[in-house]
Amino acid sequence: MAWFRPGETAVRRDVFRGKVWSAQALHVVEDGAEALVVGCLPGADVLAPTTWIEWLLTGDEEARIRALPNLADGSWRLGRWSWRDTAHLQWVPPDTWFSVNAFYDVSDGHRLANWYVNFQRPVHRTDLGFDTFDLLLDLVVAPDLSRWEWKDEDEYAHGRRLGVVSEADHRAVEKARAQAVRMIEERRTPFTREADWRAWRPDPGRPSPSLPAGVLTSGLGPAL
Repeated sequence: MAWFRPGETAVRRDVFRGKVWSAQALHVVEDGAEALVVGCLPGADVLAPTTWIEWLLTGDEEARIRALPNLADGSWRLGRWSWRDTAHLQWVPPDTWFSVNAFYDVSDGHRLANWYVNFQRPVHRTDLGFDTFDLLLDLVVAPDLSRWEWKDEDEYAHGRRLGVVSEADHRAVEKARAQAVRMIEERRTPFTREADWRAWRPDPGRPSPSLPAGVLTSGLGPAL
């Protein structure tokens, strides 16, 4: 296992059938047996599908809709993007079918805006960071953990129809859904550290992380 020191750059790559679907440069906050915790600030370097970038720039839902068929048939293209508008912390445990993300509104005193439970395939550590694959489904949680709602269930169902989300993925996600809700209800880690996460502030003197050379090919793990 590759262990990272606080302040180092770790790259999250979403990999589908052996090919990078997205890559994001992140700052390491802490790393240990329980989880890798990474942070993202506006200006961080991202490689993303051009359909996603087009949707963000124009609001064109047709561009967003094209992303899944392109993913299913392997025809996507990547473009450069700089993360903007929010900051977030990402709690990435091993052998788990989700990560927990805290999103902050940088225009409003770095206020904790919401939590996201992002369902994804278990991570594979690399020398650059970690590889996974986003399974399209999210659980959006209020800052005070008082309520939550499922997000993108239609997109998840469409991904199943297209074969992007396999039956094995789906069975694992069904179990992970219940696990994530129990974590929230019982205030288990990382939610036991809610106050610490609310108080998190990035180092203002630290430059935004950049993606390294070879990010599309270096050390790709199993075809996720």
